[in-house]
Amino acid sequence: MHIGLIGLGKMGFHMRERLRRNGIDVTGFDRNPGVSDVMSLTELVAELPSPRVVWVMVPAGAVTDAVITELTEVLSRGDLVIDGGNSRYDDDIRNAEKLALSGVRYMDCGVSGGVWGQDNGYALMAGGADEDIRLAMPILDALRPEGDRERSFVHAGAVGAGHYAKMIHNGIEYGLMQAYAEGYELLSAKDIVTDVPGIMRAWQEGTVIRSWLLDLVVNALDGDPELSRIAGYADDSGEGRWTVQEAVANEVPAPVITAALYARFASRQDDSPAMKMVAALRNQFGGHSVRPAEPTMPPAAVDETGSPE
Repeated sequence: MHIGLIGLGKMGFHMRERLRRNGIDVTGFDRNPGVSDVMSLTELVAELPSPRVVWVMVPAGAVTDAVITELTEVLSRGDLVIDGGNSRYDDDIRNAEKLALSGVRYMDCGVSGGVWGQDNGYALMAGGADEDIRLAMPILDALRPEGDRERSFVHAGAVGAGHYAKMIHNGIEYGLMQAYAEGYELLSAKDIVTDVPGIMRAWQEGTVIRSWLLDLVVNALDGDPELSRIAGYADDSGEGRWTVQEAVANEVPAPVITAALYARFASRQDDSPAMKMVAALRNQFGGHSVRPAEPTMPPAAVDETGSPE
């Protein structure tokens, strides 16, 4: 099978390599010519057999919308577009309708696995028609981890359902990360505790809170035991906000996810140890950038009038 992949950033680049490793021919396009296989979308489409399958892996919102608009001009009836980014589910419905005017099919696929997915595989949540899922299945099987398909892939429902599932997944992730981070801060604050990294390492086997996120906590502390090189500032990429909005719209109480989102807002005001850990975890699993800690400056010397020299 031969597909096109648009967007070769942190996720797309690694996905291209995993697909190729697992027998899928991939022609990639990116605005960065240093990583791109072709220099234009027209050239990309010309490389692909019919019906063409094009996987879009670019930032959600305006960038994705612009790519979808460009694809309506170069693809043909019966071709399939898969949005694997973190688009909002109602954007999927709108983009599917836009492509349908040209007879181009559309499915959405939430992807989880971060920068580790190239080696470990990705969890996949797809939305779309049955026939489109069947056409894409060799790609999905190449991307997901080895083993039973149902443990790493779901056809979640109609167009938009895949990204809706990924949105809720990321909301849950917010709450889990915040719990680990608050536990880390409590341990760090207690004077009788002398080995915080060791405690969290000892939780990796046998405990009910063991998880891959906990493993990443330990990874972060191995490199920086006091997180002294990371500012306690944690960004949010949108899915947490959308999850809270959905909770309100559907009258579903979601206090943990909501509090975790608000904690990220608070991190932009206070440099707290808990938010250092959240920032470190985002870097560990997703390669998200972190802000360096502000350097500690010695107090300014003053003259006899109390003014800085």
